[in-house]
Amino acid sequence: MGILEDKSRARLFYKYLSKVYDTVNPFIWNEQMRDEALAMLDIQEGDRVLDVGCGTGFATEGLLEHTQNVHGLDQSVHQLEKAWAKLGKHDPVSFYRGDAERLPFEDDSFDVVWSSGSIEYWPDPVATLRDMRRVVKPGGQVLVVGPNNPKSSVMQKVANAIMLFYDREEADRMFREAGYVDVEHREMGPTYDPDVAITTVARDPEGE
Repeated sequence: MGILEDKSRARLFYKYLSKVYDTVNPFIWNEQMRDEALAMLDIQEGDRVLDVGCGTGFATEGLLEHTQNVHGLDQSVHQLEKAWAKLGKHDPVSFYRGDAERLPFEDDSFDVVWSSGSIEYWPDPVATLRDMRRVVKPGGQVLVVGPNNPKSSVMQKVANAIMLFYDREEADRMFREAGYVDVEHREMGPTYDPDVAITTVARDPEGE
């Protein structure tokens, strides 16, 4: 387990990163990548969408272009404060402080669940993916963006000592173990590193 897969360390990390997050973030996760990921989803106007690990609200802003019924959750109050400053605390987005592994929502609450830049800090990704499947409606989509494994084996060891990195095969295993179907993966990234991220979209089995 990487050092930032410990929740207390991750919260401390984001306490300081939140001060520069919106300046640094576009070099790793930009609007073009966000739009490419959004295009993998079938969000209808009025759909209720949850943004897990919403951070400062970058992805949340993109989701608002597709539906006005968006809910954001994050464990870092410092990140949430940045999101509130952009979007307000209650309108147009309902924000919650909470844990991705224990989502404070009833079963079948959302049409779509989105998470970008969060899975790398989850101590138990499969359990968290199961809880996301719990809160999405039967047949609903779940999309997760996370860091793709570096190509170098040395860099893989360095990266995994910090937080979770994975590839298509591991993403497929996690999603299928969590009970999803129709699992699809796509690498994406800025022009200087076009496969830095891996985006996975999958569906909850309809009728379960």
